[in-house]
Amino acid sequence: QVQLVESGGELVQAGGSLRLSCAASGRTLSNYGMGWFRQAPGKEREFVAAISRNGGRTNYADSVKGRFTISRDNFKNMVYLQMNSLKPEDTAVYYCAADKSFRVVGRFVNEYDYWGQGTQVTVSS
Repeated sequence: QVQLVESGGELVQAGGSLRLSCAASGRTLSNYGMGWFRQAPGKEREFVAAISRNGGRTNYADSVKGRFTISRDNFKNMVYLQMNSLKPEDTAVYYCAADKSFRVVGRFVNEYDYWGQGTQVTVSS
């Protein structure tokens, strides 16, 4: 199985940018579709972005489309989420996840098999 560790979360002002990183170990990352999800206090975990195994296809939640960009480097076993024009409503714990199926891009929590521990992103107004 693959182990995932997120990093890069911090406190940022509205309008600012952050880049989250997800480091994978244990298995070659190219074997997995990858996604980013987030969970705010009192809310369910929600889909943010996903990327196919070779990086050729991506998918975004409507709330982040045009502001966030997901990317991956299979040689480095890394996945990234570049977040621009951050808003207070983007405040949440952000999770990286891996999908071992042959699905191209997954949008649902139950489509992912492995999860990181999360990294906190806080956007102040």
